[in-house]
Amino acid sequence: MPEELIPENPEQETEENEAEKVKQRKNGLYPGVSDELAANMKSGWADTELHDLQPIAQAEHTAARRAALSARFPGERLVIPAGNLKTRSNDTEYAFRVSTEYAYLTGDQTQDGVLVLEPTGERGHEATVYLLPRSNRENGEFWLDGQGELWVGRRNSLAEAEQLLGIPAKDVRELPAALTEATGPVRAVRGHDAAIEAALTDKVTAERDEELRVHLSEARLVKDAFEIAELQKACDATARGFEDVVKSLDKAEATSERFIEGTFFLRARIEGNDIGYGSICAAGPHATTLHWVRNDGAVRAGELLLLDAGVETNDLYTADVTRTLPINGTFSPLQRKIYDAVYEAQEAGIAAVKPGADFRDFHDASQRVLAEKLVEWGLLGDLSVEKVLELGLQRRWTLHGTGHMLGMDVHDCAAARTEAYVNGTLEPGVCLTVEPGLYFQADDLTVPEEYRGIGVRIEDDILVTEDGNRNLSAALPRQADEVEAWMAQLKG
Repeated sequence: MPEELIPENPEQETEENEAEKVKQRKNGLYPGVSDELAANMKSGWADTELHDLQPIAQAEHTAARRAALSARFPGERLVIPAGNLKTRSNDTEYAFRVSTEYAYLTGDQTQDGVLVLEPTGERGHEATVYLLPRSNRENGEFWLDGQGELWVGRRNSLAEAEQLLGIPAKDVRELPAALTEATGPVRAVRGHDAAIEAALTDKVTAERDEELRVHLSEARLVKDAFEIAELQKACDATARGFEDVVKSLDKAEATSERFIEGTFFLRARIEGNDIGYGSICAAGPHATTLHWVRNDGAVRAGELLLLDAGVETNDLYTADVTRTLPINGTFSPLQRKIYDAVYEAQEAGIAAVKPGADFRDFHDASQRVLAEKLVEWGLLGDLSVEKVLELGLQRRWTLHGTGHMLGMDVHDCAAARTEAYVNGTLEPGVCLTVEPGLYFQADDLTVPEEYRGIGVRIEDDILVTEDGNRNLSAALPRQADEVEAWMAQLKG
């Protein structure tokens, strides 16, 4: 990775002294920039401005979302930042992932952007997206600055951004000063851009800002047609990623869980933007750890692999799918007994997902099946299923909830009010996961020894439809016999 020259403060440099005021990286190989080199770098570049660009696919949908937001907060200025780069170590940064709220309202994914909805009176807003323009070729920014075009790639010009997003665009470097001078009520999404928050520090309140965050979270509870198509795309790519893993299990056995992680990641980067969350590639007893993301353990024939992974599309919608697979391709009798119990619980949960149902219904249905199985297996003494559920005793072996909302975030709509989410009612367009599991820890002395170290979870992404539901991840088999046949076919 090459080392760049960094101006001390590119925004304050003038064209005359930009090339001279260069902050040298310690131990850099160049002592400075000559006047001749600075002059040379200013000329001889072709005009690369793009014209007649077509709007991005979701532009119509983002416009509708902004209109709904405008109607909810009339007469108030609304500020939604994209976020900034975050340092990974020293002078390297994490790959940028735009804030969900900003991407939902603009479709843009560039760092440092800010969407501002300026009130036009008692009703209505004028939207402007504030962005970094093309890096300056006259003052040397494009080759001297660490975020200049020759170092990290070309940005869209403001005119190009307007065509793509369907929103007027301005230079974001002018925004903090404008916000400092602004008057009237303001709401902002916090936690993404410290400079924007500093400019608004005396104009916002935590209460108003939280109301904005909650509203934007609840707005995503029901997905539009574009979002549903993206979620289906994510699930389809995820299914292919699971197939890739099954085909390479022999290599994982020769190495570790990290081969599984890397195999799925390759599919995510080929067909999407990234993985939607850290992949859980849990083999053997690691499957009993709910969020096992170290992925550094052995992969052994005769044990189970719990793979919980999802592709995030280029428009940032993620799948969230789990399959528990016999590493050698065949379930043992005990593994199958536990797997079948979880499958039966998931079937009951999926059947409960329909318009008008309470959000909690699918969880309750799955938990009842699991409690019945645990009682049947004699793991809870002589207690009745009703008593077990009343006391929540099944949770020793099925700790987590049975599902959550899904969308641009793997745990989407997380800031929504309880009455709109967990205590809410399902309606067409809601997308959620159904993911019951049973986990018998390796050191759990309350279960027979042969159970210990077995973990099973089955998870699918379920869309509520007008007449019931649709399993977006149905391309992956779930029933035990089908899983074994599928694995045998893929392994050849």
